[in-house]
Amino acid sequence: MTLSPQLLAILVCPKCKGALEYRDAEQSLVCPACRLRYPVRDDIPIMLIDEATPL
Repeated sequence: MTLSPQLLAILVCPKCKGALEYRDAEQSLVCPACRLRYPVRDDIPIMLIDEATPL
Protein backbone atom coordinates (compact mmCIF):
# COMPACT_ATOMS: atom_id res chain seq x y z
CA MET A 1 0.00 0.00 0.00
CA THR A 2 1.19 3.52 -0.71
CA LEU A 3 0.56 6.91 0.81
CA SER A 4 -2.30 8.89 -0.69
CA PRO A 5 -1.41 11.70 -3.10
CA GLN A 6 -3.44 14.13 -0.97
CA LEU A 7 -1.31 13.34 2.09
CA LEU A 8 1.93 13.62 0.12
CA ALA A 9 0.82 17.03 -1.17
CA ILE A 10 0.59 18.50 2.34
CA LEU A 11 3.53 16.81 4.07
CA VAL A 12 6.74 18.82 4.45
CA CYS A 13 10.04 18.21 6.17
CA PRO A 14 9.66 19.08 9.88
CA LYS A 15 13.20 20.47 9.96
CA CYS A 16 13.36 22.79 6.93
CA LYS A 17 9.70 22.78 5.77
CA GLY A 18 10.87 21.67 2.32
CA ALA A 19 9.26 19.24 -0.10
CA LEU A 20 9.56 15.49 0.47
CA GLU A 21 10.00 12.61 -1.96
CA TYR A 22 8.19 9.32 -1.26
CA ARG A 23 10.28 6.22 -1.92
CA ASP A 24 7.97 3.22 -2.03
CA ALA A 25 10.75 0.63 -2.19
CA GLU A 26 12.33 1.97 1.02
CA GLN A 27 9.01 2.85 2.69
CA SER A 28 10.33 6.31 3.53
CA LEU A 29 10.00 10.01 2.85
CA VAL A 30 13.22 11.77 1.87
CA CYS A 31 14.11 15.44 2.23
CA PRO A 32 16.77 16.20 -0.39
CA ALA A 33 17.60 19.57 1.21
CA CYS A 34 18.33 18.17 4.70
CA ARG A 35 19.44 14.78 3.39
CA LEU A 36 17.21 13.03 5.92
CA ARG A 37 15.04 9.93 5.55
CA TYR A 38 11.78 9.70 7.53
CA PRO A 39 10.39 6.17 7.94
CA VAL A 40 6.87 5.10 6.97
CA ARG A 41 5.55 2.34 9.22
CA ASP A 42 2.21 0.65 8.52
CA ASP A 43 1.42 3.44 6.02
CA ILE A 44 1.96 6.10 8.72
CA PRO A 45 4.76 8.64 8.13
CA ILE A 46 6.91 9.10 11.23
CA MET A 47 7.64 12.81 10.93
CA LEU A 48 9.90 13.20 13.97
CA ILE A 49 13.37 14.65 13.47
CA ASP A 50 14.71 12.25 16.11
CA GLU A 51 13.44 9.28 14.06
CA ALA A 52 15.02 10.48 10.81
CA THR A 53 18.18 8.86 9.48
CA PRO A 54 20.82 10.53 7.29
CA LEU A 55 21.04 9.61 3.61
